Amino acid sequence: MNVLDFAIEMENDGFEYYRDLADSSTLPGLKTIFTSLAADELKHAEVFKALNAGETVGNMPASEALKTAQNLFKQLPGGTEGLKNIADSLKAYQHAMKLEANSFRFYEEIAGKETNPEVKVLLLQIAEEEHKHFNILENVYNFVNAPNQSLEWGEFSNLGEFRQFGRDTDG
Repeated sequence: MNVLDFAIEMENDGFEYYRDLADSSTLPGLKTIFTSLAADELKHAEVFKALNAGETVGNMPASEALKTAQNLFKQLPGGTEGLKNIADSLKAYQHAMKLEANSFRFYEEIAGKETNPEVKVLLLQIAEEEHKHFNILENVYNFVNAPNQSLEWGEFSNLGEFRQFGRDTDG
């Protein structure tokens, strides 16, 4: 299997993975983000198919996934209750982050070995998009995982009792 065949397979796998995340998402905002990421992966696969066929590809249009994600984060629910249904997907988001990190490193590595300047530019553009995908997923993960990483203020509502108790026993 040559590098382009491997890249096509990797992008097709990414498309299927994001499509599955979109299908399983209960929040319209996350569904849109994952659908956008899936579309980008499909676009990348098409670029590699064209390169593999010896076609001239030209410049790749920029991804809209980052802009879409930024706008949709404002619409996602906050707090533990609002995120209860999507918190089960944390491992899937971590896995997707790992895939994207591996992807952008792979494309940067093969771009460094590429002798055709046009192909090298395309590889670096795709590496940059994969890095943006990683950032989007990292933000999704951090957003969804936030209730697990912070303490609710209600948990501290009885601290006054402990402080008072400490004063009473010291004196």
